[in-house]
Amino acid sequence: MTINCKGNLIDLTTPKVMGILNVTPDSFYDGGRFNNEASILNQVEYMLTEGATFIDVGAYSSRPGADHVSEAEELSRIIPIVEVLIKQFPEIILSIDTFRSEVAKHCIEAGAAMINDISAGHLDEKMMETVGNLQVPYVMMHMKGTPKTMQQHTDYNDLLKDIIYYFSERIAEARRHKIIDVIIDPGFGFAKTIKQNYELLSHLDLLKMIEKPMLVGVSRKSMIYKLLDSTPEHALNGTSSLNTVALLKGAKILRVHDVKEAMECITLINQL
Repeated sequence: MTINCKGNLIDLTTPKVMGILNVTPDSFYDGGRFNNEASILNQVEYMLTEGATFIDVGAYSSRPGADHVSEAEELSRIIPIVEVLIKQFPEIILSIDTFRSEVAKHCIEAGAAMINDISAGHLDEKMMETVGNLQVPYVMMHMKGTPKTMQQHTDYNDLLKDIIYYFSERIAEARRHKIIDVIIDPGFGFAKTIKQNYELLSHLDLLKMIEKPMLVGVSRKSMIYKLLDSTPEHALNGTSSLNTVALLKGAKILRVHDVKEAMECITLINQL
């Protein structure tokens, strides 16, 4: 099970870690923390040293109720970051967290290696075509609505069946646009209640029938800290617990704020 990132074949037989770099002022956990070049470079160096295979850069907050950001603003935030990271770390594998085809195109041209789309092409009809033309790996996530409205769309006939059908349709569309490497993300916290998130996690291994690598992102999310009556800042232990469950149920990429702890989960599960 491999994906091709700028000519490098990344073997996902052993799960990998994707470190999160939010360059937005309003992300739920680290918003505004990385707002200058020095802090960004220090954080990325730390994540790479701790074992991250991918760095996922986002300039549009997708937290529930997030404000709209224009395409021009998203580009102005993210392109300079991509350029400085490629310059400082030439071998870095950058994933771009965006649902906009133009942002995807400009970031790949600046040196990024893959696209992570929370909407699986639903919020920009040109996204799949663009990714197919760029021939880069594509993470497609399950979500309904937009980041601002998604928590109004938590009705399902059957949660797992609906998600599996969603991916089968989206993968067929990706295939139509000649996208070779597809990774699925079940979208924890996106158009799902806390109860639905745990139902999804409990049956996560059913998504292996899709036969695509699976990315899981539960890092410090409200499904953890609200259930524990805590805060994102105190949700690391819960994150590691759920990451362990996700690995046991087939996750191949963990998208996290805390790389060292995620790597430890992978090491322990591999030994098991």
